[in-house]
Amino acid sequence: MYKLILYFYKNRNFVNTEKNIKMALTTYISDLLYRYECVIIPEFGAFLTHQKSASIHAVSHVFSPPYKEVTFNEQLQQNDGLLANHIVSIQKNTYADAVAQIADFVAETKGKLIAGENVNLSEIGHFSLNSDGKLQFTATTTTNYLTRSFGLATTVKTPVLREKEVAEIVTPVTEKKPIAFIPETRKKRSYLKYAAIAIVGLVMFAFFANNYVNTQQLKVAEHNENINIKATKKAYQQASFFTIDPIIIPEASLPITVKEKGNYHIVAGAFRFEENADKKINQLQTEGFAAQKIGVNKYGLHQIVYASYENRKEALQALRNIKHNHNAAAWLLVKKLD
Repeated sequence: MYKLILYFYKNRNFVNTEKNIKMALTTYISDLLYRYECVIIPEFGAFLTHQKSASIHAVSHVFSPPYKEVTFNEQLQQNDGLLANHIVSIQKNTYADAVAQIADFVAETKGKLIAGENVNLSEIGHFSLNSDGKLQFTATTTTNYLTRSFGLATTVKTPVLREKEVAEIVTPVTEKKPIAFIPETRKKRSYLKYAAIAIVGLVMFAFFANNYVNTQQLKVAEHNENINIKATKKAYQQASFFTIDPIIIPEASLPITVKEKGNYHIVAGAFRFEENADKKINQLQTEGFAAQKIGVNKYGLHQIVYASYENRKEALQALRNIKHNHNAAAWLLVKKLD
């Protein structure tokens, strides 16, 4: 019993240090997600943010402001220096110490996941392994990383229900008037009045209809005359300037291959046989991509990329577009080509 207490007493600083490293790195990652769209944890994966518009639920009337959706990509593991340099600027230590601190965090996290535990990163989300041993990430919904939505919260908008005003219909009580007997001569005169009005209306209609027809005939005649004049001018021009058929020169197109340079590559796939890789390049170039081979990876496969970029932000924008419209399995490789 005393030996067990002594063991925990001697190792209490190690446990606290391990906890502090996790809390510090979680805070650093959370700070970077406010400013960047991609935060990579070397040898573990990358957090990606995608901006979502404001929305309101049609049934529950819940209003959600614009926000950044946080996702995780396990394939982006190469160190881009963003997290390590941020740690150096905060802790004022060396770059090597920052990289070692990240490596300890990754080793601890992977060890907990393999042991069947869930790893929770405050204000970011939590990780777990499914039954197939694949890494799963669930983002938290309590933190909005979109800075221009600061101060906006999810609210419920209660619709205003207005009562329909029902007007009370009051039927006045009136005395019954005596029935008046109208002589037959008055009825006949009323028929004559309506007949006269109808005759006048027909005469006016015939007058305006006749004018309308005449106007339309004049417009048709003018239109036909203009067509004849234009046709005559066109025939005269053709007879004056073209005595023989013009010579049609076919367009010549030369294949132009532009090889993109840069350290950011959007990977389309890897092939065991080089001829299959060449077929894939021809297909992607036909679809408008600046596809090329970037060499053979450590598994002996020929890597094919959609395009290569010198600017990291442009590469991430192109990656999102390709994943949404062309290939959801595309991923970004950061590598300096020889």
